[in-house]
Amino acid sequence: MSLTNTATHYGAITKVFHWLTALLILTLIPLGIYANGLPYETSEQLAQKAWMFSLHKTLGVTVFFVALARICWAFSQEKPGLLHPDRKIESLAAETVHWLLYGSLMLVPLSGWIHHAATDGFAPIWWPLGQSLPLVPKSEAVASVSAGLHIVFERVLAASIFLHIAGALKHHLIDKDATLRRMLPGRPEVAKAGGGHRLVTPLLVAVTVWVGALAIGNTLGLYAAHGPTITAAALEDVQSDWQVQEGEITIAVRQLGSDVEGSFAEWTSAISFDESVTEGKAGSVETTISIGSLTLGSVTSQALGADFFNAEAFPTAVFAADIVKLEEDYEAQGTLTLKEAAMPVTLPFTLEITEGIATMSGSTTLDRRNYGIGDNQKDEASLGFTVAVQISLTAARAE
Repeated sequence: MSLTNTATHYGAITKVFHWLTALLILTLIPLGIYANGLPYETSEQLAQKAWMFSLHKTLGVTVFFVALARICWAFSQEKPGLLHPDRKIESLAAETVHWLLYGSLMLVPLSGWIHHAATDGFAPIWWPLGQSLPLVPKSEAVASVSAGLHIVFERVLAASIFLHIAGALKHHLIDKDATLRRMLPGRPEVAKAGGGHRLVTPLLVAVTVWVGALAIGNTLGLYAAHGPTITAAALEDVQSDWQVQEGEITIAVRQLGSDVEGSFAEWTSAISFDESVTEGKAGSVETTISIGSLTLGSVTSQALGADFFNAEAFPTAVFAADIVKLEEDYEAQGTLTLKEAAMPVTLPFTLEITEGIATMSGSTTLDRRNYGIGDNQKDEASLGFTVAVQISLTAARAE
């Protein structure tokens, strides 16, 4: 068997690419459906679900590179002539489906890869390429759009595969020609193979199909953010001697070997502070956090659910503390109340005050088990016990 194509037959390399791609795709589709349906209430279930999704993602990246190589090889090869070039409509449909297959084999894994790169957490890709992609930011908007595109391109791919298989079976069982046998091992006899291949028209038809599919996806709202349905608790304005101008509260946890970072968008701080104090208590702070405003990468909905923060039942957390001046820096020594559990917390922080503007930055670690968060995740390999908390803000002295 020749390695390369001829005017009448496909070569061995083309056949290997064809059947390797088919094997990967026909494995990936049911694997993704199966993984998506798995529960994740316990550590063992989460680990299994993550493993399946990691396998799905890793094979998806493999498909991307295999498809890229296959397309490059196809363009470098002579394409065997059509067995029925006189059947214009049938030939146009077949070549359109081929373009849909080629494009979808690139677009489906690429959109999934972009979605993975735009989010934090859950199931890592096992390829030694890192979890990020150049020019792809960590962004909920990018993640939402790429997730919607992944669904749309996946549906186009599935429809194209169905039509491709149906066409092959039609040729084999009804027309009884060598269309299917040309892609099987061996070198079947071909009575006649004419040219007949068209480039522009089937490509334009394929592009039209993709545009239509994208429009349908937009109509269905597939590209919009589908975050948690829990509404973040609205926080009342607070009276404060120092008014927060800007700042952030971030958290980071280790999940399945990867760091997952997130932040709370809504919080208030009532601050009383006397910068002239050189030792001991220099003021107080009470920070109220809207738990429902948390974003935590791909696991946001899970984190806000009943097994973790349970934001619907416990919409806020409160950190009330004394501000204590140490020899060099400061500490906020107080209590964090979360899910009705009040635990002592000390937050060391640095502070600089220039012309009535205070800039602080501090960090501490919490043990999620103290607050009944993720009690069903008892294995630290699945979800770390410690949660790193980082707080920074700029506040102006009230006039």
